[in-house]
Amino acid sequence: MTHRFFRLRIATAAAAACAAGMVLVTVPAHAGIFDDDQARQAILDLRTKTDSLSSQLSAAQRTILDQSNRLDQLNQQVATLRGQNEDMANQLTTLQKQQKDYYTDLDGRLKKFEPQQQTVDGVQGTVQPGETDAFNAASQQFRAGDFKTAASSFRSFIGKYPQSPYQPTAQFWLGNALYALRDYKGSTATWMGVVKNYPQHPRAADALLAIANNQLEQGQKAAAKKTLEQIVAQYSGSDVAQSAQEKLSQIK
Repeated sequence: MTHRFFRLRIATAAAAACAAGMVLVTVPAHAGIFDDDQARQAILDLRTKTDSLSSQLSAAQRTILDQSNRLDQLNQQVATLRGQNEDMANQLTTLQKQQKDYYTDLDGRLKKFEPQQQTVDGVQGTVQPGETDAFNAASQQFRAGDFKTAASSFRSFIGKYPQSPYQPTAQFWLGNALYALRDYKGSTATWMGVVKNYPQHPRAADALLAIANNQLEQGQKAAAKKTLEQIVAQYSGSDVAQSAQEKLSQIK
């Protein structure tokens, strides 16, 4: 019985040892399979994350590229707008100059139809539209030697502009035109009108001297002497008075 019990224990121990060996062998095998699956899963997870990051990076790169293109477009638009702004500024400057020139020209044209203050032979007065042109035309005719036409033009001027500051000067030159036409009586009468109506005018003394010369040419020495003495007395100190004094000394 003891022997059988011993053998049974040995068999039991052997079975237990065998079972233990099987457990020892089985456990490591299961542990290795579990580690490979985890590694494989980690690799898959890493690959998924890498793909996700790659996609995000690609998206970011596309966004940056789109923004860069958009920025280039904006810069081009800004450059275009800047050029348009410069063109508009130049056009505005040109238009402003044209407008200024237009109003300057218009103002000049309108002034021709408005009375103007003007100084004639040192005397200021109101000149009506057309006066200056009419007077200058008659003066030009006189300088050209067309005394008959000049006399007619001065007469027309004197009748048309009775209040003109050109009146004394126009009458003086009418007298000269009549003198050139050998109308001594008419010229003397015209100059006397200047002396009588405008005694303080600069042309009055010249008119008296012209009358004196007219009288001398006609042999009217006494009348000429009287006229010259009037000049010396009335316009003492002037150049005309000095000329009159010299002529007086020549009269015998």
